[in-house]
Amino acid sequence: MKIVSFFSGAGGLDLGFNKAGFNIEWANEYDREIWETYRKNHPQTILDTRSILNIPMNEIPDNPIGVIGGPPCQSWSEAGALRGINDKRGQLFFDFIKVLEEKQPLFFLAENVSGMLLPRHEKALANIKEMFKNAGIGYNLSFKLLNAADYGVPQDRKRVFFIGYRKDLGIKFNFPEPLKEKYTLKDAIHDLKDSVLPAKDKNYSNEDACTVPNHEYMLGNFSTIFMSRNRVRSWDEQSFTIQAGGRHAPIHPQAPKMKFIEQNIRVFVPGKEDLYRRLSVRECARIQTFPDDFVFHYKNIAAGYKMIGNAVPVNLAFELAKVIKRDLKALNLTNDVSIEKQNKRIELLKQQNQKTKILQD
Repeated sequence: MKIVSFFSGAGGLDLGFNKAGFNIEWANEYDREIWETYRKNHPQTILDTRSILNIPMNEIPDNPIGVIGGPPCQSWSEAGALRGINDKRGQLFFDFIKVLEEKQPLFFLAENVSGMLLPRHEKALANIKEMFKNAGIGYNLSFKLLNAADYGVPQDRKRVFFIGYRKDLGIKFNFPEPLKEKYTLKDAIHDLKDSVLPAKDKNYSNEDACTVPNHEYMLGNFSTIFMSRNRVRSWDEQSFTIQAGGRHAPIHPQAPKMKFIEQNIRVFVPGKEDLYRRLSVRECARIQTFPDDFVFHYKNIAAGYKMIGNAVPVNLAFELAKVIKRDLKALNLTNDVSIEKQNKRIELLKQQNQKTKILQD
């Protein structure tokens, strides 16, 4: 079952769909710092490195069963400027929707940050939802805020998901129930605690000395913003959200919780300062549920943190992809022949709609 991926990053979303039995035929990522990592970990996928704005529709594969992606989130992020749809990056949702209108896949999935739900973005979000529903012949849209911690990910990470099935399928996506078992930091990274290395000077990679791929952590001071609240979770808890900036990576759980001084001021526990270090790139990758054989390639360690922090956790992507796979299987739409028949029906419907429009005009 061939699908295409936009704003692919390192490919956490893609990897989850691969695990569920989908084939990522073609992917698009504009950030040159990510290209080597994507290509070496997804060797069967064609990677297009142009901006989505510069890719002609006829150069995107025809008849994909699905289109997936996470349009850049900085515009909507509570940690950013909150410019939303007024930022060019926020408008990339529209380009994603244009692909749906042209290619009419059986399903789509789009992911973004919870900041989209802030009141200031209410009208923009409503507009995006309507555009998803009306793309081409239309989609039955499902929309929900999910916490990755509920789906096999040892991390509190809230993100919104838009998932749609083409209306002619006659079905709607139902989000899976949270898993009963919760995974902790101990489950994810305890075995790595004694083998970590610091980055080299200026935070250049120390990868050649690592016994576990990417098991190196960023050096440098901690900002007053970082020190304004506790940044330590215990072994028996889920991690804080893994962010795209290495300087804001959570502290390793070997350290005690930070000591409260006054509002917005905390310090490392006196006498225990040596225990406070940032999580390594590999530890962040484990928390995002990337496997250890998924190796991140970079010169400066900051690029590794960015790739991982921007990714969709693999296990969360897998849980959503499994539901989509099950729903398509129930409609006998899991092979190229049945998909081709379905798409022929949709072409006939589009032609009928065009004839009706001409007569009305």
